[in-house]
Amino acid sequence: MTQGSDKRKWRLGVVSFLNAKPLIAGLETETDIELVLEVPARLPDLLDRGVVDVALVPVVDLFQNESRWKIVSDACIGCDGETMTVRVFSRVPPEAVRTLAADTDSHSSVMLARLLWQERFGRKLEITPLSDPTSAADSDAILLIGDKVVARPESPSLSRFNLETDVGSMWKDMFSLPLVFAVWAAPRTFDTSRLELRLSAARDRGVQSASEIASEIGPALGWPVALAEQYLTRRLLYTLGPPQRRGMDKFRELAMKHGLLRLLETAASK
Repeated sequence: MTQGSDKRKWRLGVVSFLNAKPLIAGLETETDIELVLEVPARLPDLLDRGVVDVALVPVVDLFQNESRWKIVSDACIGCDGETMTVRVFSRVPPEAVRTLAADTDSHSSVMLARLLWQERFGRKLEITPLSDPTSAADSDAILLIGDKVVARPESPSLSRFNLETDVGSMWKDMFSLPLVFAVWAAPRTFDTSRLELRLSAARDRGVQSASEIASEIGPALGWPVALAEQYLTRRLLYTLGPPQRRGMDKFRELAMKHGLLRLLETAASK
């Protein structure tokens, strides 16, 4: 954060996918805000290193850092059912999946797959990174997130994975709670009170103009306009209210129950 004579220059780490565009509506023209675009899994490190002052972090990273980070504003990325963009594609029935090649762009999505399969099927998934379609050749399933679920290239390597499980739908069916993927977070030492109002206002603008965002930005990210509009206006939720916080509490409870927070911490240290 840079500080001039009378105001701060805020650096915001933002998810580069379509789902985050409603959260930053109008902020790109603000002279005291700089947007830094990255995939979700890389944003916590940017926040830790001070490259950004506030970041839209996966909730599992917030769980790991709650003593140092605080939630900024009531804006978030969540759902209350189908996500469309966090999906497991398998070549065996879901209950038979043992090995999962995972798109590691989102810590929350990978952990969700782990805990859902343990809770529903009693399966401890063996996770390997999904670097390209050929890396999934020996896996029972693959986890894809973000725009690539819709814009993924046709590939013979992927054509065998023809059974789809939407992680948001699975969560809703099991726990009857909304699901939160990411929240704005900042170090607890930062005074973000004025920024919180601006982030909430940007979210409100984005939600109101979601159809326009879908038509203007969706095609460049590989989305058909009608599908992008459905995604932004009917699938995603952007307000962190009491039901969403209960969903986050359940997510944390299950992650701790299965030892997955420690697992993430160990992986991050390697």
